[in-house]
Amino acid sequence: MKSQTNVLVLRWLLVWLVAAALSLSPEGPAFAVRANSDHLPKELRIGYQKYGTLILLKSKGDLEKRLAPLGVSVNWAEFQFGPPMLEALNAGSIDFATTGETPPVFGQAAKGSQLIYVGYESPSPEGEAIIVPKDSKIRGIADLKGRKVAVAKGSNSHYLLVSALAKAGLELKDIQVTYLSPADARAAFERGAVDAWSIWDFYLAAAQEILGARVIADGKGLVNNHEIYTSRRAFAEQHPALIRIVLEEIAKIDQWTRDNPGEAADFLSRQIGIAPAVLERALKRRQYGPHDISPELVEAQQKIADTLHSIGLVPQAIRVADAAWKFN
Repeated sequence: MKSQTNVLVLRWLLVWLVAAALSLSPEGPAFAVRANSDHLPKELRIGYQKYGTLILLKSKGDLEKRLAPLGVSVNWAEFQFGPPMLEALNAGSIDFATTGETPPVFGQAAKGSQLIYVGYESPSPEGEAIIVPKDSKIRGIADLKGRKVAVAKGSNSHYLLVSALAKAGLELKDIQVTYLSPADARAAFERGAVDAWSIWDFYLAAAQEILGARVIADGKGLVNNHEIYTSRRAFAEQHPALIRIVLEEIAKIDQWTRDNPGEAADFLSRQIGIAPAVLERALKRRQYGPHDISPELVEAQQKIADTLHSIGLVPQAIRVADAAWKFN
């Protein structure tokens, strides 16, 4: 009798260990979803930009392979920079997005915002900078007083510009801010229509490699330059395992890119037509690894929100913690 009891105990222990292993493995969330696949959306709509982890994920097709058994397809929507992407997110046109750290502040402040933070990448402060032409007489941020500076409104580099000016004892009103999309700003910078440009990679790396642009300040000591992953609250609450799967696949691409920056640059170059040298320069100065939303991230984002509200760029005060989503 005692031996039979022991056998039963061992069997239950084995079942428990298998269940635990499944829940902890990279396939755990997918396994959990599979039993409820009827409740999944038929399509996952993702916003991305022409640089970063998501375009690599899109190009390699790994997420599609992971979701195919669940009956979920992926629809990719390209945006030139963050604010328009988060407008689309709030409007319900996409389900998942990646931007710099500043656009979510504007996105959360928008009327009827549905935005929530679901993850973020390690800080990469050298991945954005304020640059001038190689033969410019401008040597530092203080020299920008009265000058024309291009920047994408509401972007990560907008906050970098604000922070750099403040450190030099200046404000936005002390310069001539020219709000331009990255493509238009590049054209204006190249023809000399602006004196400086606040911009992020890969545009930054391209300006350095191709135009010989000179950095007068990067993000070090000024901004974290986190890449932020966001979703809509209702979508994330209905499909938390799906969000987790996306973040798991992002982690895999991050690991591959970190270990193989040259190969990643060559691969991405074939997808988007940007020189490998430009992409490798950008990839090598980036930090990798997605994280769940932390108190440290919320605090850093709140600082951005409070700063932008204090100078009138964000119309209303927001509480970032209200948009910080946690997995159940």
